Amino acid sequence: MKNFGLYFNPYYHDNGSVIRVLKSIKKQYGINYFKTTDENNLPSYVSKLAKVNNSELDCILVFGGDGTMLKAAGLSLEHKVPLLGINLGKMGFLSDSNLKELEKSIHELVHNRYKIQKRMILKVSLKRANKLIYSGLAINDAVVFKGEEPKLIEIKVYCNRRYVLETRCDGVLAATPTGSTAYSLAAGGPILSPVMEAIIFAPLSPHILSVRPMVFSSKDQLAFKIRSIYENAILQIDGKNEHELVENDEIIVAKAPQKVEFIKLSNKTFYQILRKKLHMGRR
Repeated sequence: MKNFGLYFNPYYHDNGSVIRVLKSIKKQYGINYFKTTDENNLPSYVSKLAKVNNSELDCILVFGGDGTMLKAAGLSLEHKVPLLGINLGKMGFLSDSNLKELEKSIHELVHNRYKIQKRMILKVSLKRANKLIYSGLAINDAVVFKGEEPKLIEIKVYCNRRYVLETRCDGVLAATPTGSTAYSLAAGGPILSPVMEAIIFAPLSPHILSVRPMVFSSKDQLAFKIRSIYENAILQIDGKNEHELVENDEIIVAKAPQKVEFIKLSNKTFYQILRKKLHMGRR
């Protein structure tokens, strides 16, 4: 690898320390840096990308936390290159490096000592009166959530057009295996290995004890039909409000044809990360 795109958390205000490390690494290895956004505060040796469809990048270095990695995933798909997360946040569940390890990480990349981990993502479609009005991709999850009013909403769940259940709740979510350690986990959902292919369904505060999280095949297509809401509800994709929902809207969730690629440098297993980051099994 020689050509690295740079993507920064826009809310991180100490990029100076990152830039100093990047400058030192550039001198040592003679690599090239490229802007992936319109950020103007980068030094002159960070070039502007000349190509998009035929990308000149080898990978994208993402500086931030898990939220920044989710935002950068679209760039990975656009340029068809993998992501390496350099954790500057609190959890860093999706990152495989940090600022202290960055020089070592670049050394491994330059000498082709890394693995690529491909992860499933979701295609999310919103239909209103049988017309498609929104479509997006989710790395972690797609969430239907009640709006500003505190009243519960009523949702019917279908799998491959067959009725599964109906529930009154704060909302529902569909998550990827990668997203199983995010909102889904907080909602009581199971933890899945991120290299699996499956779709997690989890209700959010259902007003009935018998409605529990479920795991569906990645070949299945889930549909959430909004049956009753007080005013409006919200469709969130990876934590971002994307579209207001009204009664009788239908949200369709299925495995996307694309996959997001993550660079894996360490030999740490997913379960080691669980024990360290989420204190799994700790007494």
